[in-house]
Amino acid sequence: MSQESEASSKYLLRLRNAAQVVMVCSNKERVLRGTEMQTVAVLDSDSSRGLSVAVDMEGVIAAIGFDDEIDVLLARSAVDREIDATGMSVVPGLVDAHTHPVWVGDRVHEFAMKLSGATYMDVHAMGGGIHFTVNQVHQATFEQLYDSLAHRLTLMLQGGTTLVEAKSGYGLNLDNEAKMLRVIERAREEHSISVSTTYCGAHAVPKGGTAAEAAQNVIDVQIPALRDLCSSGSLHIDNIDVFCEKGVFDTDTSRRILKAGKEAGWNINFHGDELNPMNSGELAADLGACAVSHLERVSSAGIEAMAAAEVVGVLLPTTAYILRLNPPPARKMMDAGMAIALGSDFNPNAYCMSMPMVMHLACVHMHMTMPEALIASTLNAAASLGLSDRFGSIEIGKQADMLLLNAPKWEHLIYQFGCQRDVIKHVIKGGKVLHTN
Repeated sequence: MSQESEASSKYLLRLRNAAQVVMVCSNKERVLRGTEMQTVAVLDSDSSRGLSVAVDMEGVIAAIGFDDEIDVLLARSAVDREIDATGMSVVPGLVDAHTHPVWVGDRVHEFAMKLSGATYMDVHAMGGGIHFTVNQVHQATFEQLYDSLAHRLTLMLQGGTTLVEAKSGYGLNLDNEAKMLRVIERAREEHSISVSTTYCGAHAVPKGGTAAEAAQNVIDVQIPALRDLCSSGSLHIDNIDVFCEKGVFDTDTSRRILKAGKEAGWNINFHGDELNPMNSGELAADLGACAVSHLERVSSAGIEAMAAAEVVGVLLPTTAYILRLNPPPARKMMDAGMAIALGSDFNPNAYCMSMPMVMHLACVHMHMTMPEALIASTLNAAASLGLSDRFGSIEIGKQADMLLLNAPKWEHLIYQFGCQRDVIKHVIKGGKVLHTN
């Protein structure tokens, strides 16, 4: 029953007497695909024995098992902090696989426009949308952007997110994209949440320019300069993104941008097939992408290609919800053997940073089961960022990012819509309790 690494003389944390420990997977899987997403690996207590999780001094999970088994392991060891988890369940920290969190101002006026019937591209054509936020970001100082980002990351952490993907993309020129990326870099270094950084300089076509001109600037100016900053240690970039969409960057142009980013050493992880079918699934498979986000209009051929190439589909229920789009065909993707991840798409257009609410929407609007939604928000979301070797499950050797829930069954995290601060008792990051509700 118990899983344990070599015994240590001292431990950072022990959770004891838990009703349930949700490992997600138990055989060091790095991603779960298709029908594999139907089952979550769960340890349940019995009538006489609760469950424990022990964390070593490096913040890594060292042991999982019944209390009496872990008592034996820790008999001669000191534990810095012990938490009684009676009647509670333990789940992995949540992973938000797609966000745009670096901006100032708001676009609440656009919400009213959408409620009156304006489409996303209608707002965009009127100078709103991405371009409105670009203007705000250009005018903002580094400190203003950092303060807003740090506050949002803290709120995400309090809501159970322990690893987040964060994009640039409201700069659209080298100086402002670099400014955004430096803001994210400071957050990577100073904030408690873990961050995967995405360069998204091809998020929109700058006003007064053409898509061809914007693409050449990204390929010839921005990517080389940012690659040099990464080489010098000034920045860290994990992923390259492009908005592959009609009226923005077409499929051929997106291919060129993504290939340039891959040659710079970054994972391909891009926006595709959101408003119009763009053959993004086929493009992702051909380029060996790590992930594609949105996929509301993905083709059957794109699904088959992504499944064969093991590309993760990052689905964003909040986007379809707020834009009143048909949701991505999650069931069709999983039936084809694809791995599905979830993200909040937090941005001025879709103001949601709660992954429990995202999971609930995924279940209701995309017909995902609760196990599928949890896997998509933990292990598979980490896999979409190439980080599932360290994050996304409660297993020996992984970082001890966990949520202690005020419920004996983990499903309450999804079932209690909008109540995550009542459901989540402790947010634990690297074995340290960072937030308590």
